[in-house]
Amino acid sequence: MKDYVASVVENKKIAENVYEITFETQEPVPVRAGQFGDIAVGGTHLLRRPIAICKADGNRITFCYQIKGEGTKTLKTMKVGEKTNVLMPLGNGFYVEPEEKKVALVGGGVGVFPLISVLRAYKAEKEISAYIGYRNKDAVCGVEEFARADHFVAVTDDGSYGEKQNAVQAFESALQNGYRPDVVLACGPTPMLRALKTVTEREGLPCYVSLEERMGCGIGACLVCVCDKTNGKKARVCKDGPVFNASEVQL
Repeated sequence: MKDYVASVVENKKIAENVYEITFETQEPVPVRAGQFGDIAVGGTHLLRRPIAICKADGNRITFCYQIKGEGTKTLKTMKVGEKTNVLMPLGNGFYVEPEEKKVALVGGGVGVFPLISVLRAYKAEKEISAYIGYRNKDAVCGVEEFARADHFVAVTDDGSYGEKQNAVQAFESALQNGYRPDVVLACGPTPMLRALKTVTEREGLPCYVSLEERMGCGIGACLVCVCDKTNGKKARVCKDGPVFNASEVQL
């Protein structure tokens, strides 16, 4: 990891309460799919904001974020040309083994953004199917990225875009129709991941999940983002994750 001085190239709204910000650094940033950055938002906000890296193109790094508190509200106000510090890349990301040829992506809410980085990293060498859930049509974003997958299903909780389902239900429907991936990669709210874990364990499918937890330092020192493992031990989501084998963590 390195603390980069980053200049805002673009900062735009892409869905209801969701924004996309692109930074440019003076040198390329080596990013693995599923990793994140810690963005300094300035002002009175001493703690940086940990946000998943959505796209990494050399020295241009894109993050997508949802407005939740004062920190992200400040991030939204950053103008083109404005500079800040971004500590990245952080955490352990997704890794697809060479023998895993068919990859299923299951995402919901802001959890869809780390999966875009997976799609961009592995599209050329893997057969990728994406099952993505949104709250409603106003929350739909990233469709142009996921449309590059070999198979893409977008659903919404209220049926205002695609079928009225959640992402796990859409994935389960594919399984019932004979689809069987070699590995499942997922990110989203904990209830979604819990439901997906039940499905993948029943089907005997390896599943890796990126956990969404509140973080303080982002580098494993403050222990704010500790999660419980199934072996009774603890893990730091920022340092030991955010990606874990679903069988190893309590959801």
